[in-house]
Amino acid sequence: MKTIIVATDFSPVAWNAACYAADMAKAINKQVLLLNVYTLPVSFAEVPMAFDPDKLMQNIQMELDKLQQQLSERMSGAVVIGTKLKMGNFFTELKAVCERENPYAVIMGSQGTTAAERLLLGGHTVFAMKNLSWPLITVPPARSFEGIKRIGLACDLNQVAETVPVERLQMFMADFDAELHVVNVKDKKADITTAIQENNILHHMLGLLAPQYHYKVHPKAVESIMEAVEELELDMLIILPKRHDLLYQLTHKSHTKQLTMQSPVPLMGLQQ
Repeated sequence: MKTIIVATDFSPVAWNAACYAADMAKAINKQVLLLNVYTLPVSFAEVPMAFDPDKLMQNIQMELDKLQQQLSERMSGAVVIGTKLKMGNFFTELKAVCERENPYAVIMGSQGTTAAERLLLGGHTVFAMKNLSWPLITVPPARSFEGIKRIGLACDLNQVAETVPVERLQMFMADFDAELHVVNVKDKKADITTAIQENNILHHMLGLLAPQYHYKVHPKAVESIMEAVEELELDMLIILPKRHDLLYQLTHKSHTKQLTMQSPVPLMGLQQ
């Protein structure tokens, strides 16, 4: 049985992401692994303070066990839920766990409730989405799992043969019995010959999925894509971080609060 890894810091947003993951796991017959990665505190005091790393680890493990119990009770035992506690750099340890577990997906909350949490979680989320080889889903605050029937793929029609992970798309569409909507937004009219060639390749690649295509020209591509999310009533938006310039725009200062940290639907970063 494949595993959904939930990266948690015990915040309310992380709890919501864990609930989303557990409900998803129940729907598609997966198990859940709650992962916390912690670092040892650094003291800047002139006089060194006594510190017990073993006690810290025990306290965090207790919190992780408590979270596991709460989530198991919420699911009435319908989902297998495990825990993993690691110390070190967040992404390094997350990647190591993924290499061992080969998860179905990794799920994280998309923002915290305080300014400090938003800065920390936002940095972790964006870096992981750009660099993690496994599917990463970020869940907005208060977003609950109610099935995934309409999935959007934000595609820039640029080298689609090298960047669009067809097999993974087919897997997700089949698992959720979802319909696929391909959304392409250009900030200006592209070279028509290249666009037609890439579009034809994409149509051939995704032929078995029978997606619906939506094309727009808009000076603010990210805003236009978010409008499409609302108009099409999408349950999830897939972006392709390695090549898609959408991720840069999502992490740009002027768009961070509006999109990455407050996206109305879960975002999935999907690598080729």
